[in-house]
Amino acid sequence: MTVAIGFFDGVHLGHQAILAGADVALTFENHPLSFLAPERAPRLIMSWEERAKAIQALGVLVTAIDFDAEIANISPVDFLQRLRNYAAVWSEYLKIPAEPLQIRCGANWRFGKGGAGDAAFACAHGIETTVVPYAVYKDEPVSSTRVRAALEAGAIEDAAAMLGRPYRISGEVFAGKGKGKVLGYPTVNVRPPYRPSRGRRPTQPLGRASSPVASAVCLPLGVYAVDVGGIKAIANYGRAPTFKDAAWKDPVWEIHFLSPPPTLDTPSLAFSVLNFIRPERQFASLEELQRQIALDCATIRA
Repeated sequence: MTVAIGFFDGVHLGHQAILAGADVALTFENHPLSFLAPERAPRLIMSWEERAKAIQALGVLVTAIDFDAEIANISPVDFLQRLRNYAAVWSEYLKIPAEPLQIRCGANWRFGKGGAGDAAFACAHGIETTVVPYAVYKDEPVSSTRVRAALEAGAIEDAAAMLGRPYRISGEVFAGKGKGKVLGYPTVNVRPPYRPSRGRRPTQPLGRASSPVASAVCLPLGVYAVDVGGIKAIANYGRAPTFKDAAWKDPVWEIHFLSPPPTLDTPSLAFSVLNFIRPERQFASLEELQRQIALDCATIRA
């Protein structure tokens, strides 16, 4: 049995190389730093649910555990024994032998209290461990940190290249204030999702949730080209400050379709962010805003 181990935030090209050929992915739902040093915990590229779906789409069974006090203080030897115990459970589920047990990981993988264990330690304790080389983009290793930085800078094409797919967002559809329709650009309004950071026992891939909410990567406020089920659209992510007292308190996605919109009969909507057009700004008048929206639509159609 081959087990890929890592946090896999974003499931980017480097993660995909680690997951290739694995039977099971073992991960944490909450980022280790959310327990060890919450003030340094990164914003997450994906919710746990999105991460699980992306891993499963690669044909790998994914299970996760909470990173808690027990895991933070477990010895490297005990962690490997626990891994063997998990493998026995996975073996019954997958109908494949648990032994020989093999691990696939990245170069920075550490386990056990204080990160005392590594790939060499696992090998020395009888588990063949393959350290998968970094994927490379623009002559630099691909990492979740680089993907986060690209998204937060609005470098959507760079982020997509490192992810190996467009960056996707899903959120709750809710009724707006009708301002877009008055301007001639009706919108579907999507509330950015919370990002649950939860735990499941390794024997329960779809178990109950328990841990606190983690912060999500925040794209710059502005106008984007997006794709909703193969239909191109323009989206403003922000507070719509031109409307002053009627502006949104918190940023939302306002999506205007450039062609007949799809039928939306679900409480949520998923879409791909294609590229960043311009920052959000407050206009002097609604007429000026209308002219700019027309220009933005023309930019996306070009």
